[in-house]
Amino acid sequence: MSGSAFNAFKARVPVEWSPNLYITLVRGLPGTRRLHRRTLEAMRLRVCNRTVVHRSTPSLLGMLNQVKRLVVVETEEMYNARKQQEEQHKALRPPIVVSHHPVNVQAANSDSGKP
Repeated sequence: MSGSAFNAFKARVPVEWSPNLYITLVRGLPGTRRLHRRTLEAMRLRVCNRTVVHRSTPSLLGMLNQVKRLVVVETEEMYNARKQQEEQHKALRPPIVVSHHPVNVQAANSDSGKP
């Protein structure tokens, strides 16, 4: 993810109130304060690029305010839009067909037959 991952997600879908928040840990835990690590463990975020779903409560919003530089917060619409775009990116593409024969096979044969 880029440095401004939240802005990239926010640009896809207009932000609306959502009862559930999708929280993704985007920064590593080494070198962070113990209080921040314990807050992330309370939210079940122990590994980078993991996403958890929590109900939007005042206590959760306070915890997110503590670790806002370590996580990306998305609403349901933002999360679904991101997942749909990832699926489209990973979708199978038509195969590339490469032909190693000359385009004009008949013209090449008729030229070689002339003396």
